[in-house]
Amino acid sequence: MKNTVFIHTNGKQMAGAIVSAHSLRRNSRKPEAFDVRIISQEDFAFFQEFEGRQFLRASGWRTWRNDDLQSFTPTRFMPPELMDYEGRAVIIDPDVFAVGDVNELFTRDMEGKAIMARRRAGHNGRDDYIASSVMLLDCAKLRHWNVRLQFEEMFAGKLDYENWMLLANEPRESIGFLEPAWNDFDKLTPATKLLHNTKRRTQPWKTGLPIDFTNRVSWIGRFLPENGRRAWGKYKKHPDPRQEALFFALLRECLDTGQITRQQIESEMRDNHVRHDAIDLIRSVPPLDKILGEVRLAA
Repeated sequence: MKNTVFIHTNGKQMAGAIVSAHSLRRNSRKPEAFDVRIISQEDFAFFQEFEGRQFLRASGWRTWRNDDLQSFTPTRFMPPELMDYEGRAVIIDPDVFAVGDVNELFTRDMEGKAIMARRRAGHNGRDDYIASSVMLLDCAKLRHWNVRLQFEEMFAGKLDYENWMLLANEPRESIGFLEPAWNDFDKLTPATKLLHNTKRRTQPWKTGLPIDFTNRVSWIGRFLPENGRRAWGKYKKHPDPRQEALFFALLRECLDTGQITRQQIESEMRDNHVRHDAIDLIRSVPPLDKILGEVRLAA
């Protein structure tokens, strides 16, 4: 089984996933050494069976909505199944973009670990926080991962969504840790390998659009009606203009090479998945190599 990078997404984040796939191939010295595969939550019919049902998250109950911005997150645990529990896989969010060579993950020594991911101790009040948004997986060691069964357990109250996402139920000895550069949270430096535009309110391709996600629930939020947990306002401009330029330079390359069409971009703009000035930004943004060169010079 050929090593594969999986980008998990849904329809709302498909433009990001296409740009992400291009960045992985473009910035690898050996793009032929691995496959890139986009998997979309809408492709797995069983999610529809749970629409409107209550599931366990952070010790409280939430309603599952397939049209939520992040309804794709359970699919990040699908690669071992899709690889027939063979070989290595990397799974990344659709807002993760390669500026380094992802093939370095496939060739690194995992030291017998089943999973490698970035530790983020203390984030969201969890000392055991592990960011599963980028993972290197030894699929043969993860035969206990079955997404449909685990997904069903959330609705039965047997599995907490938050614990699932944070790998809290995985044996600690099976997890190794990636360097921060492999999941750099809204930080673009010469050391960055995978840039993650993880702050939803400032994702560069959404600036000015109405917010379409639900806030995470704090202990106070559990006492609010569900519609009171909905985020409001508009997406804000990313504080680092280089990260905005990086995305639109990559998108222009996707357009130039036919990986995405102008009609698709315009459709994404109409659906409020991509900001309405995207075409103008594609025309005006500097070439990607110039942007990356400025990043390296900033060291």
